[in-house]
Amino acid sequence: MKRLLTAVFFLISYPISATADIAVIVNKDNPIESISQRQLIDMYMGKYVAFPNGDMAVTYDYEKSHPLRGPFFLALTGRNESQINAYWSRIKFSGKVSPPQSFSSSSTILENIRNTPNAIGYVPADFVTGDVKVIYQIDD
Repeated sequence: MKRLLTAVFFLISYPISATADIAVIVNKDNPIESISQRQLIDMYMGKYVAFPNGDMAVTYDYEKSHPLRGPFFLALTGRNESQINAYWSRIKFSGKVSPPQSFSSSSTILENIRNTPNAIGYVPADFVTGDVKVIYQIDD
């Protein structure tokens, strides 16, 4: 019984890991249907602030402590979260580029994308609803 309780506790408390499917989403009315990995990297690394069609984008990310942030950047860029944080520290110092707006939860990102036609963000794939559109998927 003790082993069973320990296993249940572990499964309940285990954070989202690199094995979770991650969906990159936009508002359902956004004309973008898909995005390439390179375009997504450029948006999340501050090189471009627009969608591939030229429309300005509002990029959403998670706060540094969120468990989905590390797996997302590792799968997308091949860099771990420490490397991403160091990159943004250097870039922000230049004053030319601002990092994506950060949020503490997937539900907050989902809600903001529902209400912001030009927003882009990422959530666990099982959070996706009909109010948003998946334009890129990172599978486990």
